[in-house]
Amino acid sequence: MKNITIADVAKHANVSKSTVSQFLNKRYDYMSEKTRKKIEETIKELNFQPNIVARSLKQKSTFTVGVVVANILHTFSTHIIRAVEDFFHEHDFQIIVCNADDQPEKEKKYIEMLRAKQVDGIIIFPTGGNLDLYEQMKEDQFPIVFMDRTIEHLGIDTVMLDNELASKLAIDEFVKNGYSRIAIVTTSIIRNISPRVERIRGYRSALQSHGIEVRESYIKTVDAHQIAGALDELFAQPLPPLAILAGNDIVLIEVLKYMKENNLQIPGDAAVIGIDEVPFASFYTPSITTIAQPTREMAKSAVERLLQRIKKEEHEELSPMIQRFAPAIIVRSSCLQG
Repeated sequence: MKNITIADVAKHANVSKSTVSQFLNKRYDYMSEKTRKKIEETIKELNFQPNIVARSLKQKSTFTVGVVVANILHTFSTHIIRAVEDFFHEHDFQIIVCNADDQPEKEKKYIEMLRAKQVDGIIIFPTGGNLDLYEQMKEDQFPIVFMDRTIEHLGIDTVMLDNELASKLAIDEFVKNGYSRIAIVTTSIIRNISPRVERIRGYRSALQSHGIEVRESYIKTVDAHQIAGALDELFAQPLPPLAILAGNDIVLIEVLKYMKENNLQIPGDAAVIGIDEVPFASFYTPSITTIAQPTREMAKSAVERLLQRIKKEEHEELSPMIQRFAPAIIVRSSCLQG
């Protein structure tokens, strides 16, 4: 079967090859509606399939970007991926999603694979364990944007939450409802993963602003499978906490599971607030107060910045930016007294 080419489409539609090319690239400015319709009908009639490889070579772009997620199990990650795909689709870009499972070795393999496939750029939720690789990409002027996590000394564009404010909103809500014995539980801070470190810093600062003593025994940073043990330690203290700030959605799930398995009442035995909105928060009993991230706005910012990096001219200078977005508290029943 003969491969149908742009020349065949042009001849059949009685237009020039450049006009067909403009149609395929959605440049309709100087094209009549009649010509557009004619080309469209010819493409269907001849069953023409554009040569993506040839287009990539000609335009020096694969129109593909990578998204390397640190842990796809986070609700935030899946919401970001969904929004990123929407925004890139508007620009006729496709995305390849890779899940690093918070493993630097896996992240490294995925980044190397994506570069071998000649993607135009990558959005990375960095594990923090591949500093040399990040620096090499920056030196190569390869377009990258960090999402959710920053490594400040590298000077790489980053889109993330104002994590200290997220903790402050939660602590303020607890204090407003009469709680002062407040614990925070986050997943491991090995490799200084910035959101977790910043949320703990925000927790400390917010307690101090309310004149509440910071109890080191109320701060737990462990891997997900160790959260139940950390909660055992919290509730075994002579003065156990009466409120728990779950540092992310995975921690929140583990806290709720622990409370149910141990017949502990929310908020009777301990009030709970989770950072990251989760689908079940509004219909869980009691409904869970959460700190929500503006995922679509964050995704849009990351996409726009990566496209700027991809399309910038060689002489053009783009200073690295760290853009932080404000969270919002969604007040429900899990920390209301009485």
